Amino acid sequence: FSPGLLVVAGSFAAFRLLNRGLERLVPPPPSARRNRWKWRNIWTSLAHSVLSGGGALAGFYLHPELSKDLVGTHPPGAHSLVAVSVGYFLEDFVDMLCNQKLHQSWELLFHHSVVIVCFGIAVLLHQYVGFALVALLVEINSIFLHLRQILLMANLVHTTCYRLNSVVNLGTYVVFRIATLAWMTRWLFLNRQNVPPATYAVGTVGMAIMTPMNIILFYRLLRSDFFK
Repeated sequence: FSPGLLVVAGSFAAFRLLNRGLERLVPPPPSARRNRWKWRNIWTSLAHSVLSGGGALAGFYLHPELSKDLVGTHPPGAHSLVAVSVGYFLEDFVDMLCNQKLHQSWELLFHHSVVIVCFGIAVLLHQYVGFALVALLVEINSIFLHLRQILLMANLVHTTCYRLNSVVNLGTYVVFRIATLAWMTRWLFLNRQNVPPATYAVGTVGMAIMTPMNIILFYRLLRSDFFK
């Protein structure tokens, strides 16, 4: 029984409790009261993005050896951070399944399934933790994606804060989402001889799914915030 699974379970419970108590911590504005579930869900996602994105940056800063060996190096803090993220994605999966219709959430449910499988391998095998930490750098952009949704729900579209967030969101999207996923795909291709076939297959499928999804989302953001 992997201790990492205890961290996953604890993370699931913690994010579930946070989700339940968020309306008291951050009461929804009148414009968001019709969709209280989504308000709570986005704030929970924002909390995870701040924790995991900041944690991934700190992990590479504190453990530079991670960037040299993405497969075998697994400092306890980095391993725990990946396990915490698995717990969050499981919680978010359950939350969407219980509160949204399938046709509204199938893309995110599919995305979460891929992430849970890939990160779960890293947690259980104590391998590819560095690779998973690179993937968590994407969450730095997710901070601004979630802030954008919060501002939209709060009816603050025509504000300086929203316009500034849109610019930062687009910049971090290119750097921490598109460029990071491209680098991960390249690394996987160059190191295919050192990765077991089953793991290589999972990683390749994951990258093949994530890349077009992120390009489509980038186009939607451009069209919505800049070309409308």
